[in-house]
Amino acid sequence: MRIATSKDGTELAYDVCGDGPALVYITGATCFRRFRPIVGDVRVFATRFTVYNYDRRGRGDSGDVRPYAIEREIDDIEAMVDAAGGRAILYGHSSGAALALEAAARMPDKIDRVVIYDAAYVHDEVERASYAELAATVRALLAEAKNARALKTFLRGIGMPSVFVALLPLFPGWTTMKALAPTLMYDIAITEARPPVERFERIQVSVNVVVGEKNPPGMHQVARELAAAIPHASHQVLSGQDHMVSAKTLLPVLTNPVPPE
Repeated sequence: MRIATSKDGTELAYDVCGDGPALVYITGATCFRRFRPIVGDVRVFATRFTVYNYDRRGRGDSGDVRPYAIEREIDDIEAMVDAAGGRAILYGHSSGAALALEAAARMPDKIDRVVIYDAAYVHDEVERASYAELAATVRALLAEAKNARALKTFLRGIGMPSVFVALLPLFPGWTTMKALAPTLMYDIAITEARPPVERFERIQVSVNVVVGEKNPPGMHQVARELAAAIPHASHQVLSGQDHMVSAKTLLPVLTNPVPPE
């Protein structure tokens, strides 16, 4: 385990694996760097990249200076890029995809290119309203320290299969997942509104906007909106993939991205 320090003093735990161009992996909700699916992803990505796999603030072995602000998470990404030598490729998944775009807008001089998968913004006002109801329920459960229930409620609310959610307590990382449940409110804050396309129109680095074929129509709509707004962006649909994308399927996209349109 290595430690990088963010601008506000938050210590970020991270691991480095592989050899090749530096790739900072920005995970989505409920994930942490030693979660089995994340470890599996890193093993695949490390065949072509030097992967910087970190615990986002409030997760795993990382600290968490409060109050929370999305800008602090962008500072965290900058700290990881600096740990990687000052320049890196960003790969963001789900809410991590939104953070990768924010980082690209703020520090183009430190980012070689960006690949995002399934940016998890709400796609219309109907979804925004239902997401706000979910957020209120999760917030209330967390206030009562009912972390496990809050976590399961959130995952069901965003469309995770009930069978998968029911089996989560059997996962080796369940204890850590329960501990990071308060950070669900961070992910909600990142994704509770429609994509800020006006801000992303200023992104000057190359961005590959990728979405899984099997995802709901709203996620495809968000991907199209982002690709249309970002000046140097491409749009790609991965055949046969859902939100839990196969790292082996994604690796060629990371390695040989589709040229910007």
